[in-house]
Amino acid sequence: MTALSPASTQLAATGAGTEADAAPARRAPSAAGARRPRDEKLQTSHVLFALPALAFFAVFALLPLLGVVVLSFTSWNGIGAIEFTGLTSWTEALTRPTTWQGLGLVLLLVVATWLLQTPMSILLGTFLAGQQRYRNVLAILYFLPLLLSSAAIAITFKSLLDPNFGLANGLDMPLLKQNWLGDSVLVWVVLLFIISWQFIPFHTLIYQGAVRQIPRSMYEAAEIDGAGRVRQFFSITLPQLKYTLITSSTLMVVGALTYFDIIFVLTQGGPGAATRILPLDMYLTGFRGNEMGVASALAVMLVVLGLGLALGVQRLGGKDSAASQMEGA
Repeated sequence: MTALSPASTQLAATGAGTEADAAPARRAPSAAGARRPRDEKLQTSHVLFALPALAFFAVFALLPLLGVVVLSFTSWNGIGAIEFTGLTSWTEALTRPTTWQGLGLVLLLVVATWLLQTPMSILLGTFLAGQQRYRNVLAILYFLPLLLSSAAIAITFKSLLDPNFGLANGLDMPLLKQNWLGDSVLVWVVLLFIISWQFIPFHTLIYQGAVRQIPRSMYEAAEIDGAGRVRQFFSITLPQLKYTLITSSTLMVVGALTYFDIIFVLTQGGPGAATRILPLDMYLTGFRGNEMGVASALAVMLVVLGLGLALGVQRLGGKDSAASQMEGA
């Protein structure tokens, strides 16, 4: 039996080590390959779970929207045959003075309701975020207007503000005996008050939950530094509510485009056309003027306007608008 030289022994050992090291490397792809089907199965299951929601959205949102887009290129009175007339309905919708007046009024409503609701919602939400029991009771009371029907609220306020048979006459208060719904300025005061009274509770609830998520340690550190409640509010609370403000503002802006029922019941667009916002103009054009093609064009304009405003507000939040503000997240 021939003895191995030292060089051969070293070479054999090196080769054995190389084969031993290469074995796991050859097995590694098989392990990765085993994980890949599992990841694919998870992705497939996620898609399957989302299918019902996507189907619901397609049937009740995308298909009606597609139908409205198609109708905007037709001439139809709602009863007879539908005739495709190209851009005729769009031309009429874009050249009518009431369209641009309604667009201006709805933008005014968006800005005015945001300016009124946002500060009040933040202040009430911060106040109700306390742990005292009486604040929970107040939160329930503040939330009650949101549970009422918008049409019922409009009917109630219309009766209360009647100068002859309303609250002013019953209490014999001459100050309240104003032509609230007949004056083009006072009607907007009433309208903004009713909308804010009904929907501030919803946004208050959003801010209340957001304030309670702010780490208590931040306020304790500020108290050690000698910061008072006002300084804590502007230095801690408001900056931490940035993304909540974006979410609430998006809901306010889009919601302002749907304030049809309150205005229709309260003023029907009057006095004159002082409150004939674009959604109301769309309804009156389609169901009273029997111009479904023009009304569909106005509806498409509303959709585009709503998407544009929502995307614009979302961009104000930056790229990290979905980031967590909680400590350690």
